[in-house]
Amino acid sequence: MKVSSKFTVAVHTLLCIHRFGGEKKVTSDFIAGSTGVNPVIIRRTLLSLKAAGLVKVAAGTGGAEIVVHPSSFTLFDIYKASGSMEENVFGFHEQPNPACPVGGNIHRILDSHLADAQKAFEQSLAAVKFSELVKELEEAEKQKN
Repeated sequence: MKVSSKFTVAVHTLLCIHRFGGEKKVTSDFIAGSTGVNPVIIRRTLLSLKAAGLVKVAAGTGGAEIVVHPSSFTLFDIYKASGSMEENVFGFHEQPNPACPVGGNIHRILDSHLADAQKAFEQSLAAVKFSELVKELEEAEKQKN
């Protein structure tokens, strides 16, 4: 199982808005060109980020901008805003056999461990401010040039 790409698309979207916002209108088509994701998905991502209060989006081709200071939100905030929390990091097969000694007990023995891992994952995301990603992007651009 893997975490939905909605999260990484949302992070990529925010980094594009931050990086290019002062230079040009950052539209869903522009972001789609960077992410390689369909502009319709980018528009949905922007709506989620807007609902979370992280961006504002001008109608039509007005573009998007971040409305919260980069040090005021974290990867966990983006994770929540992207709708990724609706999906557990760990998927579970739907119909373990209750008559089997393993199938009948799998949830009892595994669920708490998976919940602990999910919590650790979310705490790890909460420890990374968006401003740190901005700095890392700036450093990566300098090293590339």
